[in-house]
Amino acid sequence: MRRSVQFQSPEQFEAAAGGRGGAGRQQEALRTEFGFELPRGYVDESGTVHRTGVMRLATARDELVPLRDDRVRENSAYLSVVLISRVVTRIGTVEDIHPGVIEDLFASDLAFLQDFYRRVNAEGHTRAAVTCPSCDEEFAVNLAGGRLGES
Repeated sequence: MRRSVQFQSPEQFEAAAGGRGGAGRQQEALRTEFGFELPRGYVDESGTVHRTGVMRLATARDELVPLRDDRVRENSAYLSVVLISRVVTRIGTVEDIHPGVIEDLFASDLAFLQDFYRRVNAEGHTRAAVTCPSCDEEFAVNLAGGRLGES
């Protein structure tokens, strides 16, 4: 079951609400799908590297069903593999995302998706606060888009 809804950024929302702060919040649509770009990329059987993808919001079922999986019962660390495979809907042109695909990701890409899952489902956004190592300036970056060093 795929649902698609339109999302307004906080800036668009404020502009549409006429800068009234909390007034009109009921009109804001819920964002259910989030694009991402893997740090390294998924390499398929033919050697093609797929970097971009889509993750949807998790449902309660997404978090409960993996707990009945025998692989998870034998090894609790496998939970994240099954969970991520349920919520990632596409990586590049690959739309049949299953635990085998997630198992074949590089460790850095799995770690990225685990953090992305947490940000999307627990925090409701894909931004991260960072500090520049050279000038100690603090700013936010969007983990969903662009490659490192791009803005």
